[in-house]
Amino acid sequence: MLSDDEIRRYLRDLEADNVERTVSLADKDKFGQAICAFGNDLPNRGETGVLFVGVRDNGDCANLEIDERLIQTLAGSRSDGSITPFPVMHVARRVIDGCAMAAVEVEPSDNPPLKYQGRVCIRIGPRRGYATAEEERRLTEKRRWGNLPFDQQPVAGTSIRDLDLLRFREEYLPSAIPADVLEENGRDIEDQLRALRFMAPDGRLTAAGLLVCGKDSRGWLPGTYVQFVRYPGDHIGDVVADHKEIGGPLAEQLRRLDDIVSANIDVRSDLSGTVQRDRPSYPIIALQELLRNAVIHRTYEGTAAPVRVTWFDDRVEITSPGGPYGSVTIATFGQEGVTDYRNPTLTEAAKAMGFIQRFGSGIPRARRALGLNGNPPLEFRVEPSHVNVTVRAAP
Repeated sequence: MLSDDEIRRYLRDLEADNVERTVSLADKDKFGQAICAFGNDLPNRGETGVLFVGVRDNGDCANLEIDERLIQTLAGSRSDGSITPFPVMHVARRVIDGCAMAAVEVEPSDNPPLKYQGRVCIRIGPRRGYATAEEERRLTEKRRWGNLPFDQQPVAGTSIRDLDLLRFREEYLPSAIPADVLEENGRDIEDQLRALRFMAPDGRLTAAGLLVCGKDSRGWLPGTYVQFVRYPGDHIGDVVADHKEIGGPLAEQLRRLDDIVSANIDVRSDLSGTVQRDRPSYPIIALQELLRNAVIHRTYEGTAAPVRVTWFDDRVEITSPGGPYGSVTIATFGQEGVTDYRNPTLTEAAKAMGFIQRFGSGIPRARRALGLNGNPPLEFRVEPSHVNVTVRAAP
């Protein structure tokens, strides 16, 4: 975090290209684009970028009210899904020479290019806009590959031959990149894969590339499937009512899970009133959110264990390999607003393809849906090696 003297220096330097000033509280696009550009640090200065809210372009104070709500809105832009991957930033209310302002400090990313709403934002001198193909390539080459999460690490022995290029071009690219950017896209396929973190500089595929568009992800990462078992009654017995193994690329896996959940939910009719009321044993949105969380946020490193879904007559149990990650602890797991991402590229891909509405919203949405349907509260068992959630049927 910058000192007051350092903030004052940034504030007064009207020629600096790593400073943005605004008096608007409504222009979220300007906020997002500035944060994205500072994180990308195309000139490679290695210096913090600062967005000032409540300051005019000439450095004068705008005398705006800088309240907690504004600070929370600015801080929320880190993890609301508009900027990917997540920037390293700090937001605080500062008072400099009697002027109250919000200062958003953004560190250069180890994992560029950052994108705002699917576009790579940059700033060099007076120029602010979107990166060209050559500038995007330069940003990709700046990545510090050894520091990246597992899903962005290359998988030994893989190459572009292990990728389903038709799926990548026809399904993933149109969902991840705005149509006008694709239309003028001069990048070759390998540059596209590197920019989206699906390929390393040496041509090997990353774990995320295999998981999203691989021909045989399970052949390289053995645990990349979901095991579904349904038992009659309320305990594990010798008789199995249904058993499936759901694998394949991420989108295919999640769609098949949606179909299985829908087929196994019981709908009960209440005929006691004048109007028939139907209530499912589980709201489908709750199980969708919990299963997507289990697949996307599990650990894929050092384990061959699948996500396990065990369905009984009175409950559903979902077990995901890997315990809490990053800023999430056993004590804070499931608390609204406490989020971190073990697989940021996989999370970004799931959001681009429409499986996630907003980062960090899955468990809260599941809880709300269960409450409205009359189901008991979720029950979490969080261990260092796995997370188990029990969803009980509506009475």
